[in-house]
Order: sequence, then C-alpha cells, then structure tokens
Amino acid sequence: MAKFSTDLNKAFSALADPTRRAIVSHLCDGPKSVSELSEPFGLALPSLLKHVRVLEQSGLISSEKTGRVRTCRIEPDAFHATEAWIHQHISSWEKRLDRMEAHIGRMKRKT
Repeated sequence: MAKFSTDLNKAFSALADPTRRAIVSHLCDGPKSVSELSEPFGLALPSLLKHVRVLEQSGLISSEKTGRVRTCRIEPDAFHATEAWIHQHISSWEKRLDRMEAHIGRMKRKT
C-alpha cells in the first residue's frame, strides 16, 4: 500500500502543474521530441526539461535519447494505477450518495 501511495503522490504532484498537464496532453497524440514539446509553450529547452524530469520521476512519461534527440512518451500503466484509485473513490461516494438518496426518499414518504 505504501508504494501505491507514493506513486500516487508523485503522479498527482506532477499533474498539479498546468504546463506538465499540457505536456501529458500533447503526448497523448503520440511520442514527441523535447523540442516538439517546447514549441507550444515558448519555453527554453532547459525549462521544459525540468518539467519532463518531474513527469519522468513520477513514472507518467518516459524518455529515450537517440543521438541528440530526446523523445518522450506516455507510460500508460502509471495512469491506470491513478485511474483505479480515482474510480475506487468515485464508487465509494456514489454508494454514499445512493444511500443518502434512499434515506431522503424514505423520509419524504413518512411525511
């Protein structure tokens, strides 16, 4: 459970930044080089690389350097773990809301 929690902390922390969320969105279209990723942001490559490193450390993306080109790609398994955590909590809240709705319905029938 601790590893799962640590991975989630890293993922949510990485996704807390709007630039990193935008990078992830761009990578959903497929692998891209760091220079391709930097174009929409107008960031210098060193600044963008800091964001890439955070995303890599969180496990959400990976990168590979071939020659002088660093190519980044999404790591779907990290997103599946995050998605599972979110769905678990959504399910819990939906059950609570269903119970509350049933209780309200019973209260209305009594009056």
